[in-house]
Amino acid sequence: MSTPVLRRGLRTLGMLLITLSAISPASSVFVIAPGVLAGAGSGAFYAFLAAAVVGIFMAFVYAELGSAFPSAGGEYTIAARTLGKLPGFMVLGIMIVTQVLIVAVIALGVGTYLSVVLPGVSPAVVAAVTCVLAAIVAVFDIKLNAWVTGIFLAVELLALAVVAVLGLVKPARPFSDLLAHPVAPGGGPATISAVMIATAIAIFAYNGYGSAVYFGEETKDAGRGVARAVLMGLGVTVLAELIPVTAVLMGAPDLGTLFSSPNMLSYFVQSRGGTTLDTVLSLAVALAIINAVLAIVLISSRLVFSSGRDRAWPKAMNRALSAVHPKFGTPWVATLATGFVAAALCFVDPQILTVVTSTSIVVVYAALCLGAILGRRSGATAGAKYRMPGFPIAPVVALIALAFVLYVNATDPVIGRPSLIVTGAIALLALGYYLVVLRRRGGWQLSEAVEEEEETAPAPVRETS
Repeated sequence: MSTPVLRRGLRTLGMLLITLSAISPASSVFVIAPGVLAGAGSGAFYAFLAAAVVGIFMAFVYAELGSAFPSAGGEYTIAARTLGKLPGFMVLGIMIVTQVLIVAVIALGVGTYLSVVLPGVSPAVVAAVTCVLAAIVAVFDIKLNAWVTGIFLAVELLALAVVAVLGLVKPARPFSDLLAHPVAPGGGPATISAVMIATAIAIFAYNGYGSAVYFGEETKDAGRGVARAVLMGLGVTVLAELIPVTAVLMGAPDLGTLFSSPNMLSYFVQSRGGTTLDTVLSLAVALAIINAVLAIVLISSRLVFSSGRDRAWPKAMNRALSAVHPKFGTPWVATLATGFVAAALCFVDPQILTVVTSTSIVVVYAALCLGAILGRRSGATAGAKYRMPGFPIAPVVALIALAFVLYVNATDPVIGRPSLIVTGAIALLALGYYLVVLRRRGGWQLSEAVEEEEETAPAPVRETS
């Protein structure tokens, strides 16, 4: 049978719009940033700054590897090509579980912010409906989805600009105070250790710029386009999050009240702009989360599609998941499956979803850093159209930072440590499936990404399942 081919309807801008929508800077500022502030106080500025430095190194890794392997399989394809098929399948196991769960985790935030206009609404029901609707929209042409996410993204960035203006116009304290006298949430100076621990959270606030790799097969000049989208995605994200966070720290009337508030951003907006503006921005955040759900469904469905095309599952399942819509050129079965499974997961205890997803990306990041190093040595990444500067500084520094994040998680008995255990269990299950199922039927076959000039005549591949 021939290799299922996705339609190349994107350019770098379209890929960037979807990637930024998946990151959802507004969601990071309103949902994740308060956790950084609660841990480091006004030292959160340094935490976000340090996380940006780590992000630069990790973006270099993603850009080079994504340029070498612009595949819908994303991280698992990269790991399989650079580290070997077994490590690659273990990454697939981790990613395919956590990506679908992340859709549900993000969707559950919609109900929280819509409650300002729909009091008493069930967050789980709203989240499930959001997942289903996002999946239906995601079936349509990828170019159309890029513009839909782009319009929503513009609203999101406008909301962040409003937050920045509120804090930077007539600030309550000078910027020099953040630099020279960062204070802890409970008073007194913020400690270096608190800032370092908060940095681990800030790293996740920037996470998502690497998602551009999933659209390599649908982008023209993908080798260069993926690298550009990854690097520009990180740059825009850092500016869109660091500036509003800095503005909040400079503009909050009282830092003690800010840090003790159950909803820090709501306190800040109400104190500087009033309750009406707070309601408007809450709706903008809800829209940003809906947009993020759509973008992450687009990403996750490419992963699911690629796993079916690579014949990771039983034959009938592979055939269904690798189906491409005859009109839109999108993985329609994988997309609908992703949305409906995520909708069902919206009714699972959110704590369980958080535990399963919170550390998996760290393990995947580490695999990519190792892949970047070994790929250079083996020549596997020789075809990359982008080369990171100063190799191997970026993957080595990123590995050190990731080791610290894993250490922080291991010391957290509530979420971090259980999450590490669950991630390890998923990896072991993937290992067992690979050894017991895939090897017995002759191995796991990775499909070669179809080159642009071969789109009209896809190369045949051997059916192995």
